[in-house]
Amino acid sequence: MKVLKFGGTSVANAQNIKLVLEIVKQKAEKDKLVVVVSALSKVTDLLHLAAAKAAENDETFRDIVAEIEKKHLDTLKELIPVSEQSSLLSHVKRIINHLETLLDGCFLLGELSPRTADTILSFGELLSSYIIAQAYQQISKDAVYKDSRELIKTNNDFSKAVVNFEVSNVLIQEYFAENQSRITILPGFIAQTLDGITSTLGRGGSDYTAAIIAGAINAEQLEIWTDVNGMFTANPKIVKQAQPIANISYQEAMELSHFGAKVLYPPTIQPVLRKNIPILIKNTFEPEAEGTLISNQISEQTTPVKGISHIDHISLLTLEGPGMIGVSGSSKRLFEVLSHEKINVIFITQASSEHSICIGILNSDAENAEEAINKAFDVEILQNKIDPCIVEKDLCIIALVGENMKNHQGLSGRMFSTLGKNNVNIRAIAQGASERNISAVINERDVKKALNTLHENFFEENTKQLNLFVMGVGNVGEKFIEQIHSQKKFLKEVLKINVRVIALSNSRKMIFDEDGISLKDWQSTLDKGEAAIPTEFIARAKELNLRNSIFVDITANASVSEMYEKFLKESIAVVTCNKIACSSAYDNYKKLKSLSRQYNAPFLFETNVGAGLPIIDTVKNLIASGDKVHKIQAVLSGSLNFIFNNFDENNSFHDVVKEAGVQGFTEPDPKIDLSGIDVARKILILIRESGYEMDIDAIANESFLPAECLATTNNEDFFASLIKHASHFENIYKEALAKDSRLKYVAQFENGKASVGLQFIPKDHPFYNLEGKDNIVLFYTDRYVDQPLLIKGAGAGAAVTASGIFADVIRIGNI
Repeated sequence: MKVLKFGGTSVANAQNIKLVLEIVKQKAEKDKLVVVVSALSKVTDLLHLAAAKAAENDETFRDIVAEIEKKHLDTLKELIPVSEQSSLLSHVKRIINHLETLLDGCFLLGELSPRTADTILSFGELLSSYIIAQAYQQISKDAVYKDSRELIKTNNDFSKAVVNFEVSNVLIQEYFAENQSRITILPGFIAQTLDGITSTLGRGGSDYTAAIIAGAINAEQLEIWTDVNGMFTANPKIVKQAQPIANISYQEAMELSHFGAKVLYPPTIQPVLRKNIPILIKNTFEPEAEGTLISNQISEQTTPVKGISHIDHISLLTLEGPGMIGVSGSSKRLFEVLSHEKINVIFITQASSEHSICIGILNSDAENAEEAINKAFDVEILQNKIDPCIVEKDLCIIALVGENMKNHQGLSGRMFSTLGKNNVNIRAIAQGASERNISAVINERDVKKALNTLHENFFEENTKQLNLFVMGVGNVGEKFIEQIHSQKKFLKEVLKINVRVIALSNSRKMIFDEDGISLKDWQSTLDKGEAAIPTEFIARAKELNLRNSIFVDITANASVSEMYEKFLKESIAVVTCNKIACSSAYDNYKKLKSLSRQYNAPFLFETNVGAGLPIIDTVKNLIASGDKVHKIQAVLSGSLNFIFNNFDENNSFHDVVKEAGVQGFTEPDPKIDLSGIDVARKILILIRESGYEMDIDAIANESFLPAECLATTNNEDFFASLIKHASHFENIYKEALAKDSRLKYVAQFENGKASVGLQFIPKDHPFYNLEGKDNIVLFYTDRYVDQPLLIKGAGAGAAVTASGIFADVIRIGNI
């Protein structure tokens, strides 16, 4: 014989019940069945609400009763032929009338006792089981209805009744020994005291009912039919990559269900565990799916962790003080207080010094527990031997669970380092002596990030998900998104990096999608977005609180660069081609670097110098290896190199600058490039990365632009001034020809001094043959004395800059 239990979602409506009936019909062809059903979905909640309203003298409880009645009558009408409905509808209405009478009593008395509450809550299962039994009898007459209250007896602890197994097992065994029907349908959740009063078995009671019966009759198997494909490696509603677990031990299932795996109620396992009866978790809506088999067999698996689970709405209570050290009985007194108040302790940890003890309980019990504990220890508190109870609310417990964890070293370190890298603060830690679980208390707002991060680390073949928040989608930004889109499959398959763009913003619009923005037609999606507000952009990124978050700044905006501090403090990495932050005041530069280390949030800006060239990374490696930079010579502006390589007697300076802008080599404001400030920022960043302290005003800027050009305030006036002073630029070019030299805009650093300016470069100089938009940097160091370390290549252009930004993102993925 097999016992099948169908949960609330499985019997939510007539359509779902038809699926249940078909499953039962197919199963009954091979086995005798006991079918235990829950109340229709949400009905128990409605009964709770109706009872509470009635006790508060709120007449709206009648509306709730009407809703419950309609739900059941509609279900019955859809399942039962019209010719058979009359007597059944009358029976359902009589049950509803009885319910309303009880609620009227609560309304008149203005109170709701636990005993009355149990009776009211029993109506959900009584109604559903009656309707389902009648519906199945339309298919087969070889089915009977049995009231569970006649079989399961409990004590008088209403709402959390304790089963009297000695009496219940005898009643169950006697009934099924005589019952010859192929199928027996019973209501779950409800029972009866020895003196005949209706009681309930508490949360998950329908599972418990099924297990009690399965244990009593030594069933071949207990099947729990629900709305998911078994127990998962994590909650699939929070972790979308979670996978069903095919096989799991009783002990592992108990641990996972204790820590919030809601497909199974922990006490369910006890009656069948003693009899070694396997439990099969199945999906009513995908009956062909394999499901999860719970048994005493420990499956062989490649990963030591079987699942990750959590409990929400936890408060952490801490009792501490010198008066606890070496004093026997302190813990006993604490737990006696909680026991007296009927408060369940979910989590316990105690300092080895005996100075403090922490317990985790539900938020709803926190206020009562705090008051009771402080009252019990009031003498010690008055004597300053023990501090008043400390309560921290809105926490969550997360747990790694696995029977094989005890055979693997380093799991705790791996768990905590994974959480630490994502700035998930751990408030308390506990590990069972069985080493079957490692649990930690964290802030509730971090639970989604924590579960996804841990699942990624332990179950997803080391695939790392990166969540990008991109600001700036001009020429470079467009290329960057294009590169992500084209390389997404390669990154996932080869580098095990899953890159998702969560947010995009330009100066006008911004869009967010927690599941990742589709990059096929992102431009039109962005055009339909909401107004771009930088403060809101930060707030949304913070609110989403996604793991491995990266803010990507592809602007040249000073106000955007001022946002980095806020992102880093949220452990959101920053990747930027915007040079303003790293060339700002030295104290600000150092603060950003310090915040990066403090919050474990990478701050990468390789494209600040040389676009896609590995210049900054090279400097970092030199310094990290103990080398010291003494001198730097460089052509650091691809745009200026392009301009002076193409400026000649046939192409005016104005026209060449215009063309550089069209090609995307200059900043949107070309004066930033031509004034030398862009190059000054770049050499300053290299100087700082080389270990020297310097600010931008210490760099001598020998501008080749006339004062009138520098004084312009917009692009139109600037280009007009270039035409007006065309002869000035022609004279510079002629002077270069006369000296048999080429014009290069050079940045230099030596002996603590730095400068940028236009120079005449002779033929024998390494810079002379620098073509197109290329950059070149010469580093003279302790190790590179006679022959400098030389880096050369394309230093401007949307595609190469985007590739440099992309490379920084990948660096973070590889950390």
